[in-house]
Amino acid sequence: MAEPLVVDDPALVAEVTAIFQAYEKALLENDGDTLDAMFLHSRQTIRYGVAEVQHGIEEVRKFRSAQKPFERTLSRTVITTYGHNVAIASTLFHRPDFPNRIGRQMQTWIRTEDGWKVAAAHVSMMD
Repeated sequence: MAEPLVVDDPALVAEVTAIFQAYEKALLENDGDTLDAMFLHSRQTIRYGVAEVQHGIEEVRKFRSAQKPFERTLSRTVITTYGHNVAIASTLFHRPDFPNRIGRQMQTWIRTEDGWKVAAAHVSMMD
């Protein structure tokens, strides 16, 4: 019989929150090396962006290499952990260059031998 699933272990939530904040810092600084290190280096890695689709780490890398720095603020960020090896980061974001839109971002983080990595991400915007 499987052991009960622990949701939102406080120590893990703090750990993933710190890595999520490091991801956000790297994103706003357009630090491609750090962002690349935070994604799972796998052909199964998926990122659905506002206007693009990436399947596999090579497509994520190609997209990231063409990006420019931008500004945004976050709100309603929620980090939820499931067991010891899976976490979901959900947040809204607000960009001054899109004043009438609200961005949404979700990431599935998994614990690997090399630390926490984004295995799947979705970014979208709405009016």
